[in-house]
Amino acid sequence: MIEDPLSTRDRSTPLRVLSRRDLADVPIAPAAVVRAVEDAYLALAAGDSDNPRKLSVAHPDGWSVAYAMLGRDGRRRVVAMKTSYKFDPAHDRSTKRYFTTITLYDDTTGAPIALMDCARVGALRTPAVSALLVRETLRRDAESVLLIGTGTQGRNALPHLLAANPQLRTLMVYGTHPEGLEAVHRQLAEHYPHAVLETVTDPRAAAADVVLATAGPGTEVALEAEDLAPGSVAVLVGYGLAPSTLIRADRVIATSAEQMALTGTDMAGPDGVLRAVDTELPHILHRRALARRSDDERVFAYNSGLVLTDIAVAHALAEQAIAEGRGTEVSLWD
Repeated sequence: MIEDPLSTRDRSTPLRVLSRRDLADVPIAPAAVVRAVEDAYLALAAGDSDNPRKLSVAHPDGWSVAYAMLGRDGRRRVVAMKTSYKFDPAHDRSTKRYFTTITLYDDTTGAPIALMDCARVGALRTPAVSALLVRETLRRDAESVLLIGTGTQGRNALPHLLAANPQLRTLMVYGTHPEGLEAVHRQLAEHYPHAVLETVTDPRAAAADVVLATAGPGTEVALEAEDLAPGSVAVLVGYGLAPSTLIRADRVIATSAEQMALTGTDMAGPDGVLRAVDTELPHILHRRALARRSDDERVFAYNSGLVLTDIAVAHALAEQAIAEGRGTEVSLWD
């Protein structure tokens, strides 16, 4: 039997595995992450990339949920598959288990690039998306921001926000975990050593131009529409905003209306109906839609993930990590 030479070549191609530890301290500036994410959105809006709908399966009793996402970045010529699995039967942070990976392939050579832990990718991608949402919806004279939450997303939020919105000078954070607050201050100082960050005890009294809600599901804070200043933009990443902020918004922006319909159901109104999206971020970036029509509009922005943004950040991290000789080569197809 004659062996297929292509099959032989496939089996001899090693796969670079990049663990969480391998990726933990790979240097990448917030501005570079924002650029990579914006480029991914522009490629999608231009029709150069593909981002099919995600697949999901869940335990009928809510014990676990898993997702699979496939995407093709037409500008980087990279195809990737991302998977995530969360096991959380007791809804307890101490016992929750969450695993997420992404596998990258070079669509010019057909070779695998890397199999990666995706935790840091998400930790960087999401605040970069928020930074772009704010940049496009910010009132012209806006200068203040309130961050709600000090978990992973809260800790990364401000450096990325300032990378895209340097005019924001009055910085406030609300949180209930001392170690989280310390981490937010430390992360900001690492990138912006001269920035002044105030810890507030009453987020409802802040009346900031920008509100970034990144808290976890256990938060007791849920700002109502009347807590938001005229002309403000409120970005929902996790928790910290009540449904009224969406229902009574003058303008609703989403990274993906389809994703918001799937994952934003807790923001539905009393009638159980989720407010419709006016436009999506890729169309705004591509200058095919308006983000804000006047300075006094209150804008609600919903930040949900698209695998194309994961691909962009993962590819940047993988290139740097591989150039530094990190990771382990596995002969998976031998």
